[in-house]
Formats: sequence, structure tokens, C-alpha cells
Amino acid sequence: MEGNNVDIESEADRNGSGMIREPLLSKNRINTSSQIAIVGSNVCPIESLDYEIIENDLFKQDWRSRKKVQIFQYVVLKWTLALLIGLATGLVGFLNNLGVENIAGFKFLLTSKLMLNHKYYQAFVAFAGCNMVLATCAAVLCAYIAPAAAGSGIPEVKAYLNGIDAHSILAPSTLFVKIFGSVFGVAAGFVVGKEGPMVHTGACIANLFGQGGSRKYHLTWKWLRYFKNDRDRRDLITCGAAAGVAAAFRAPVGGVLFALEEAASWWRSALLWRTFFTTAVVAVVLRSLIEFCRSGKCGLFGEGGLIMFDINSSIPDYNMVDLLAVMLLGAVGGILGSLYNYLVDKVLRTYSIVNEKGPVFRVFLVVIISLLTSCCAYGVPWFTTCVPCPIGLKVDCPTVGRSGTYKNFQCPPGHYNDLASLLLNTNDDAIRSLFSSLNANEFRISTLLMFFTAMYILGIITYGIAIPSGLFIPVILAGASYGRFVGKLLFSVSNLDVGLFALLGAASFLGGTMRMTVSLCVILLELTNNLLMLPLMMLVLLISKSVADNFNKGVYDQIVRMKGLPFLEAHAEPYMRHLVTGDVVSGPLITFSGVEKVGNIVHSLRLTSHNGFPVIDEPPFLEAPELCGVVLRSHLIVLLKGKMFTQDKRLTGTQMLQRFHAVDFAKAGLGKGPKVEDLDIKPEEMDLYVDLHPITNTSPYTVLETMSLAKAAVAFRELGLRHLCVVPKTPARPPVVGILTRHDFMPEHILGLYPGLDPDQ
Repeated sequence: MEGNNVDIESEADRNGSGMIREPLLSKNRINTSSQIAIVGSNVCPIESLDYEIIENDLFKQDWRSRKKVQIFQYVVLKWTLALLIGLATGLVGFLNNLGVENIAGFKFLLTSKLMLNHKYYQAFVAFAGCNMVLATCAAVLCAYIAPAAAGSGIPEVKAYLNGIDAHSILAPSTLFVKIFGSVFGVAAGFVVGKEGPMVHTGACIANLFGQGGSRKYHLTWKWLRYFKNDRDRRDLITCGAAAGVAAAFRAPVGGVLFALEEAASWWRSALLWRTFFTTAVVAVVLRSLIEFCRSGKCGLFGEGGLIMFDINSSIPDYNMVDLLAVMLLGAVGGILGSLYNYLVDKVLRTYSIVNEKGPVFRVFLVVIISLLTSCCAYGVPWFTTCVPCPIGLKVDCPTVGRSGTYKNFQCPPGHYNDLASLLLNTNDDAIRSLFSSLNANEFRISTLLMFFTAMYILGIITYGIAIPSGLFIPVILAGASYGRFVGKLLFSVSNLDVGLFALLGAASFLGGTMRMTVSLCVILLELTNNLLMLPLMMLVLLISKSVADNFNKGVYDQIVRMKGLPFLEAHAEPYMRHLVTGDVVSGPLITFSGVEKVGNIVHSLRLTSHNGFPVIDEPPFLEAPELCGVVLRSHLIVLLKGKMFTQDKRLTGTQMLQRFHAVDFAKAGLGKGPKVEDLDIKPEEMDLYVDLHPITNTSPYTVLETMSLAKAAVAFRELGLRHLCVVPKTPARPPVVGILTRHDFMPEHILGLYPGLDPDQ
């Protein structure tokens, strides 16, 4: 990572360890540097993204030379890419559901057929065997091809949009594994969702389009390579994340609000329009494809997956007792949600000890959890009694020969097993059954309590294994069963039916774990098509979030920190108000002259890992030293490759502007940029000079060394910076004191420099 002329090796030596100690690897390892992180199961160095506009002479020349036609093409291409992202994400979301419903449907039908023939042991072997094969496929893909595809991916997308460039989190291989691993993992019966992975999938699709494809896999489109900068890619990935939520929940407005509230660290009105357009495209694509499937041409898909949990047949008519019940529901949901986050934290840290031993151990852990889940789903319903089928149902009870709500399991004719109806079903169908208001006595209190316990525990121990796994569905399942349980208890005194209580319980759990309010509210309302629940939904989300915030942070924020990703919060920490920017910059500072000797540049690039260097104009070009700007490492390497050297110190800006163009310095995608090892500088060229003025950003953001560190931290995040120059307050000193980077705002760094600071004051 770039820094104040303190590279990774020297930072480790300063910490007295001789090596960098990583977070999330074992109990006795702590994060002492924000320059590394855990991505998937790998430790990798962290770079920051260049969201700032580099206003150098080449950029200015390119901007002045642009014609109206080129500007129009650029704007059209932005909207075209938004359209393509929406189309691709919608299609992937549909195929994802199609695969899950058909694979899981085949598995459940095979198990049901064997059970109808009283072949119970064979049924378990078939059920557990199918689950294990699917789980192994997902684990092998994730462990061997793209470890970064494990988990939901939302923390990684949040980190990228915050300005963190972690290795392979948006690579084409990650996209491939995310799609197929999610299908296999969800179909394998794990208590995971495909919604979180869909957010990551949408971001990967957007990144693939934004950088014009992939050279590694020979999938390149030259006409798409207009967006060779981090600013435009950030906008596209924001659209992709919103499209992923829209594809997962069929909630286009919820997708936009999710990107605004949870994913993006930077926003503007133009991005709002483009994101809304992208999610609208997703909604149209899904609507069209689902209408096609209703004709029966999609196998076992039929009415499963992507269909709204329609409970608008229930009109909420609530009184003061109901409001008190809802408030209690939200408070308990907040407590249980914060406990869920605490336990997920502990499980992730435990699993990391296994995961760091190698891919074989990661696959083995997945197989163990798969067997445990299969035993729970198949074994627990044997401990419950059968329930007589209700009279007057419009559907068959029990369901025979197809997937349905009322599972026969081991029951006699005319009866069904209510717990098996929840456990031996797809997650979408289980949620639909819990949200249903048609039959208040469909599930008994004991069944709901057992199902809640199973989902709560299985959801915690499943997250963190080497498969793509989302948290939305496990939390909704646990929350809905908890809400319906409360609804059953209050059935005699409440005007709200059990289906509405299930919806509010799901909202309370989501608010308690994820700490979102507006986006969750809209997603759930779009998901259930019940706008009349808006006041109660707002109330329960506000209460659950407020209660849970007293215990810990949201689950995604916790995971970002556990992975060691140097995330910049929207607010500064309290102790930063006691420090000024000059307190945290470190030296010695490496600077370049406006016309610098080639040997000095090459030597500095080889000895440090910095990505930004101050450029100072000195006599004879100026009377006194003056800060000219900041030059990037990648731009220096490109310039040195061009070998426009001179024998003496002189300006060559005019000739350089004729030879180079702004596109020559554009950022390559996914680690394909120029490296100092690629330079071929001969010994006699080391004593020559090169003019740095044309590639120097002459308008860098600067702050006085006496500025509060808290103010500087907020400005750094809001402006999306990578380098922030600290200048002296008095003129009779060098024109620049140091450079602040992301690392300098991290608590580990600041509290390491000043261990006497109180983190809470």
C-alpha cells in the first residue's frame, strides 16, 4: 500500500515482529498494520484506488482536444454500460434461481419418492448424498479457483467502493465461482442465501464491462475500454451492486437504496439516475423471463424462486396492544440480531484456523457442515408428530409427487409433518410458508421454536465455510419463524395475523444484524407487495437497529474489520480530535524535483512501495522551493519506459505532449499495470534527466499540518482521496511536510504511535 515513505518491510520491523501479523488467522495474531488483509483465504497487500481526478498537463490537453461528438459518445457509452449491466445481472439472477429450483427440486422429489415407499434409510442416503456432492462441487470451486468468492461478497464490494483495491475480489474467476458456487451451495441445502452473492456478482459483471473484458481469458472488447480510471469503474460497480439486489429480491427501488445506504461511500445525483435505470432494466428482464416460465418451460422452476411473497390479502388493522407487541418484537429482535453477529464473529475466527491450513481442509470443513445440515433437516422432523390436513384447502395435502408446502414425510394419509414442510423445502418456499396468512394453524408453536433454533444455529455455523453464502436468507428464516412464534402466542389479543408477525419478525432480525433501515424497509415491502405494513415496518426496524447498536456493529462492518480491510468510516474517531495532521505523518519524506535525475527515480521506485511522490520545483526554475504537485508511481514507470531523457536539466513538456497521450497513462485492470521490474534502464541512462511536469498532478489536495486529524479524515473519505499533502504553516520550511494515506487514518497506526490515547475519548 502507498504510504509516508514507510514500506511494508520497514513497518513490520518497527512493530518489532519481523513480519506482518494478519487479522482473522488465529487467536494469537492481531492486525498491526492496515497494509495487508485477508481476501478469501489469502493474505494480500492492500492498495488504494485513485478516485481523484489527476489534473496534469496530459489530462488538460486531452480534455481541451475533446470534441462534442466524443463527449456525446462517452455519455452514451455510460448509459449503454448501465443497460448491459442490468441485462447481464438480471439474466444471471434468473439462471441462478432456475438452477437452484431444478436441482433442489429433483433432490426433494427423489427423497419424497423413496419415503413414500417406506425406504427411509435409502431416502436419507439419497438426500445427504446429493447435498454432499453439491457442497463438494461448491467447495472445490471456491477453495481451488477463487478463494475470494467465499462468503457473501458484500463486505468486499463495500470496501472497493470505499477506495480499497483488494486482490481478485472482482476478478472474472471470482465471478465464475460466485455464480456456480452459489447455485451448488444453495441447492445443497445449506442455510445460506443467494442474495449476498448476487450483489458481488453484479459488481463483478460491472467491473468486467468497465475494464473492457479480461486479457487473461482472451475476452476483450476494445470499444468498451473507455473507462480506464477508477472513478468511472466505481460508478459502474455501484450500479452493479444495486442490480444484484434488484435481481435477488425483485426490488429495483430497494436495490438503489441499498447501494446508497450500505454499499457506496460516495454518491451524487447523476449516479442515482444511472443506478435507478440499471435496476429498472433488471426488473423488466426478470418479469419477462418469469412470465415465460409460467408456461411450464422451465422444468421444476414453475412458481418457485423470484416470486414475491404475496401476503397482501391480509389488511393490517392494529391497536395499541399491537403496537406494544411490535415494539417488543423489535427490541428482542435487536438483541438476538446483535448476539447473532457476536457468534458469527467467533465462528469466523475459529474457521480461519482451519481455512489457513490449505484448500483440502476447507473442502473437508464444508463436507462436515453439509452432513450436519442434512442430519438436522432429515432427522429433526422425526421427533414431531403428524398434523391432520386442514379442510377446504385449494392445494393438495399432503403434497405427493411434487414439491409443495405440506410434506407427507412419514405421516399417514390425510396428515402432514409441519416441521418437515419447513426443513425439507427450498429456502424461498419455507419463507413463503412462514409469511402465509391463509392458515394460522399451519405450524405449531413447538415446530416454530424448533425451526427457529435450527435456523439460528445452522446460519451461524454455515457462514464462513468455503462456499458463496449470503446472510439475508438465514436471517429472514430465523426472524420469520421467531415473528410467527410471537404471533401465535399473541393470537388471542392481537388484530395482526401470524403472517404479518412473521414479516415483522424478519424485519427485526434484519435490522438487528445488518443495521440498515430505509433500504431494508423498501426491500421487504417490494418483496411482499404490502405497502400497508410501512408504518409498522419502520417502527420495528428503528427499534431493532437502535437496540442492537448498543452491543456491537453491523455484521458487514464486523466482517470488513475482521478481514483487515482498511475501511474509512463516515465519521472520525473521537481521539482524532486530540491530534493534528502533523502528528501522524512520518518520514523521511522522498520527493522529486520538477526535472529529476533518472537514477534517483529508479532507485526510489525499487527501494519503496509508495504510489505517490511530491514533486518540488527548485532553482533555477523558481526562486524558492515550491510544491508543484504529486506524481503517481505508475505514471513514473510509463514515463521511464518512454525514455524521453535529456543530458541536462531542462523542460521538455512540449515534446512530451506531442509524444504521449492521456490514454498512455490510463489505469490497467486487475494488476496488469506497469511494474518497476519491467524497466530496462541502461547504466549510462541513470545520469540523464527527465521532466516530470507533464505527468504531475498540479492540483493535489493539501491541508495544513495544524489541521485536526478528525477533519482531515472526513475530508479524505468524502473526496475519495489516495494522497493528501500536508504543508507547513510557516513559510521558512520545505514546501511539504509529508503525505497522508489511508494507512495513516487507521486506528492501529494512530494508537500504535500514541498508545496513551483513550480510544473512546
